[in-house]
Amino acid sequence: MQKGLKWSAAFLVLVTGIASAATAAQTYRLERATQLAGKSPGWDYLSFDSARGLLFLGRRAEGVTVYDARAHKVAAKIADSKGANMATLVPEFDRGYTTNGDGSSTVFRLSTLRTIGRIKLGDSADAAFFDPATKQLAFTMGDSHQLTFVDARTGAITGRLHMDADELEGVAPDGQGALYVVERDLGKVAKIDAVKREVVAQWPLPKCDLPTGVALDRANGRLFLGCKGDHPVLTVLDVSTGAIVAQPEIGRGNDGVVFDPQTHRVFTSNGVDGNIVIFDQVTPDHYQLVVALTTRPIARTMTLDPVTKHIFTMTAEGMVDPAKPVNRRAGAFYPNTYFDDTFTLLEYAPVKADGE
Repeated sequence: MQKGLKWSAAFLVLVTGIASAATAAQTYRLERATQLAGKSPGWDYLSFDSARGLLFLGRRAEGVTVYDARAHKVAAKIADSKGANMATLVPEFDRGYTTNGDGSSTVFRLSTLRTIGRIKLGDSADAAFFDPATKQLAFTMGDSHQLTFVDARTGAITGRLHMDADELEGVAPDGQGALYVVERDLGKVAKIDAVKREVVAQWPLPKCDLPTGVALDRANGRLFLGCKGDHPVLTVLDVSTGAIVAQPEIGRGNDGVVFDPQTHRVFTSNGVDGNIVIFDQVTPDHYQLVVALTTRPIARTMTLDPVTKHIFTMTAEGMVDPAKPVNRRAGAFYPNTYFDDTFTLLEYAPVKADGE
């Protein structure tokens, strides 16, 4: 065997051994389940303020609930945020922006959690993502086929960009002025120049049905997409070429993907199967399964505390009422009715595999 080949083989054995050891050494266990009151609960995204240890829960009819993850109690509710799917946090301007289903945003001061005002952006909206390079928020407004850009300092609309997709999902900023936007119904991801507010590339995602959750490894240029179709996978895309480099299997019903750049770990929350499937990034193109963690049904979105490495997700008790429309794209028995006062925040903590 040639010297170079010997070194490569040895390196592969070493890397594989490290990944296997990490897999054997760690798992996650439910540390706390906190039930919160509310009529017919609905929810979408979670956001985490690591400086203050606060979780912002997009609870739709209930608006945004702020939960203190250190004290384990509700800290506040954002006034005039009814209909909120999520809260986008901009600490450098001491601002938070909710995304409300009616196409508005409730602006609040992050330091005091007090509402400043509610601004109208359009007819409907799903989510918003902050681009640190241009200091803009990009609001996804699939019903209107557009991204709406907002100055994060002032709340003023800076522009709009037409998108072909009916279903605009997550957005991943690269920190250099590019945004990667998931076009779920088209099975594609679009690269957006946030300065010019124009589409500069668009890549198809073969074997990735209904892409939804998204995260980005900025250092290595790898985009992670949770595909929630009949054959759910985590699609890993090289943003320099648009090439797919890996597609490991995940659970059904993905809505959330998180990448931790400190541990090089990828988390996927999958509501239909009720699990969080976690991978170690061994190299930018190779991913090792760490654990498939059982959660609860319809716990589909998630966030990570970057300090404690605790995972947060949320769900509620529900049922399928055959007299009401059922979201069959999500599953034949995907709940269309949830019971009052069953909304539950789930917190999972890393532990040794032997329980220590």
